Formats: sequence, structure tokens, C-alpha cells
Amino acid sequence: MMDSQSFKIPVGSTFWDLYELRNTAGNGSRIDQALHAIEEANGTKLKNVFQDISFNTDKLGDEKQKNEILRHLMEDFGKPTLSLRPSCVGSLDVIGNAYEYLIKHFAAGSGKSAGEFYTPAEVSDLLAIILDPQQGDTICDPACGSGSLLMKCGKQIQKNFNGSKQYALFGQEAIGSTWSLAKMNMFLHGEDNHRIEWGDTIRNPKLLDTAQGKEGGLLHFDIVTANPPFSLDKWGFEDAENDHFGRFRRGVPPKTKGDYAFISHMIETLKPASKGKQGGRMGVVVPHGVLFRGSSEGKIRKQLIDENLLDTVIGLPEKLFFGTGIPAAILIFKKHKDDPSHNNNVLFIDASREFKSGKNQNVLTPENILKIVDTYKARESVDKYAYLATIEEIAENDYNLNIPRYVDTFEEEAEIDLMAVRSERLALQTELAELETEMAKYLEELGYKELGYE
Repeated sequence: MMDSQSFKIPVGSTFWDLYELRNTAGNGSRIDQALHAIEEANGTKLKNVFQDISFNTDKLGDEKQKNEILRHLMEDFGKPTLSLRPSCVGSLDVIGNAYEYLIKHFAAGSGKSAGEFYTPAEVSDLLAIILDPQQGDTICDPACGSGSLLMKCGKQIQKNFNGSKQYALFGQEAIGSTWSLAKMNMFLHGEDNHRIEWGDTIRNPKLLDTAQGKEGGLLHFDIVTANPPFSLDKWGFEDAENDHFGRFRRGVPPKTKGDYAFISHMIETLKPASKGKQGGRMGVVVPHGVLFRGSSEGKIRKQLIDENLLDTVIGLPEKLFFGTGIPAAILIFKKHKDDPSHNNNVLFIDASREFKSGKNQNVLTPENILKIVDTYKARESVDKYAYLATIEEIAENDYNLNIPRYVDTFEEEAEIDLMAVRSERLALQTELAELETEMAKYLEELGYKELGYE
């Protein structure tokens, strides 16, 4: 848990200071003033974090109603069950988990915009398990949203290494309000060793190696993972050709689809392989068009495959992501495939048909995730689920990665016994004729003739 002394809290700005004055007018303005004072007292650590937050807003109603709402809110957070008292062990866990819960449910009701800041928990879990972060790893998400995917990678290390926090989280987010969410999410979950930058990753990457001088080159990481915006328009095409970081040396993505802009950036931020070290590994969520679209995207895809960087393609079910019903895929890249079984081949997994249906969103169950992970680790073909393809096979398919080209999920229809169908039809005709005769008899007894009166 993060040390409670990590922040400077000015006199009069603690929660309990505000709580004591909850029954007097001006709750909204006092809370805003306290947040501003905390931000000022902590310098760059909290700079701009609270910029888009105001409790003194008319959206909460007139002054009297607003004061009542905020009073009730403080009283709820002041209850012993929330363990907000500084003496209560685990208070950050409670608030951090509550914050994550609220982000998730806000995303569920936010429609298309939800994709800007939240990756479904089970997708983050899957990526974190597959990328297998280790103690001492540096982990980066260049489109980090609210930071949930980064934190899942950190939690994976804690789970596998007896609570160890020997890792560092890095991220960049273009939208200011979402960047604020990420910063607060990190602090509330006790992730003190993080660096989250605010800015456009493609146009203005800010995770730079200052040791290389004022301009600095791109920082390199053990793990790079992201769920970037799908097929982003106006991603920075105009400046890409002259990118001084050399991120687009394999080709410049199309003007209206930025998927390969993010992929190219991420590839260039992976640590190179060195003696005794395997190099960086990467997992990215993409729309299916990334797998097969031609033109400049096809050229970039071919180059990545020829360089033997692509490791695995995983097809996901539809309606997993907030704001879009389309199915997505996960691409796993490795800077150096040290395991002989990973050399010169790409594993295709079709997990698109195995999920738990939901009213608005589908969900990957723990069993679904376990099957994907086990198949990924075994790295063998599985009938109607996975296929291990050589790079030569992919080249024969013109570097098209469309999963059905490799994983055959076709189910043959059962053969129809025409003679049995004919016999059944004749039996039905005989039964129908008998019923017609019986019906005519009943009608005649009731005084009807040919369905009319006599």
C-alpha cells in the first residue's frame, strides 16, 4: 500500500477538515479550494490532475440542493465501513477498488466515448497473463486511458512474486480529463512508481530518454501494451514521413486509419534483445481490418512479419468493448523469439465463439481466458480453434492475417437420408388423408355439407 505521506496535505484541506464543516453552506467551493491547495502543495506530482473537476457546479442543482448532496456524499465516505480513517489498514484498497468500479460503470453508460478511457477488465487480464510481466520490468501503455491495463500488469507481478512492487509503470494519454483519471487511479491503487504523461503519443511522444540529451530518443520498455482508439482519423499523417524518431520507416499508415501508427510506435519502444535478455514483448488490441487491409498497411504488415516480430494473433468475440459491437483481435509481438518453438511461425487462435452473452456487452469468462492462455503456451494447432502457421504459409497468403484463412471453423452439415425423408413424407400424407376423412364425417353429422349449410 502506498505510504500515506506521499502527498503534502495543507492545513484545512483534509477530508476530515471538510467533513467537520459539512453542515454549513459552501461545501462545493470548499472542496474545490481544498483540491486546488493540494495540487499547489505537491508541485509537478499533481499538476493539472484536478483541472477538470469541480464540485461547485450548477449540475448538482441550486446552492441548497448542492450543499445537501455533498453533505450526504461526505457522510457516506465518512462511515466506518469505507475505512477512510487514516488509522484503518486497507483504506486505499477500498477507495481504489470503488474508483475502478465507478469507472467501469461510467464506461458502460457512456456509449462510444467509453473506448477513450476503459478496457474491459477481462481483456486487460488476458493481456497481462499472456505478456507475463516479471520483477524489474518497465511496462508502458502509450494510449493508457484510465490506466486499468497498466495496473493489471502490475497486479500480475504482485500476484506471481509475493506482493513485489519491483516494477515501473509508464503511460501517455492525449485527453486531459482521461489523463487525470489515470493519475488518480494510480494513486488510489497505491501505484507510486509510475509516470503518466499528458499529450498526443504519435504527434508528441513524451516518454523520452533524457539521458540522450535535450531532444531525447524514445524510452524503451520490457512490456508495451495498449488498446488504442480503433482506426483513428487525423492521427498525425502530415508529419509522419519526417518523424525524427524513425517510427514509420516501414511505411506511413493511411491518413484516415491510425492503427498502424500506434503499432509502429509501440514496436519502436520495445527493448532490443541483448546478451542474456530476450528483448521487449508487446500486446495490442486492434480491429480486424488491421489483419488484412492492403496498400500501405499491407506493406507495413509484411515488413513486421518478414522481420519475424509477430508472435500470435488472437481473435476475440464481438461486443466485448464499450462503444463498438465489432469483434477485435489481439496481436502479440516479440523483439526476439528466443524459444525455438517461436521461430519463424505465428500462432492463430480463434476465440471468437467462446464467451458469456450479455444484454449490452459480451464477457470473457475465466474459463474462456484460461483456454486462450493454455493454447498460447502450448503453441500447437487445435482443431477448429488454433493453428500454428509458418511465415512461408503466411507469405503464400499474401501476408493476409485474416484468421479464417488459418483456423478452419467450418462445421459440416449432417448428411440427409433422402429415402428416410421420403418415407416420413408419405406417412404424413397418409395421416393427413385420414384426418380429412374423419373431419368430413364430423361435419356431415353436424349438418354441414362441403363446409356450407344444406
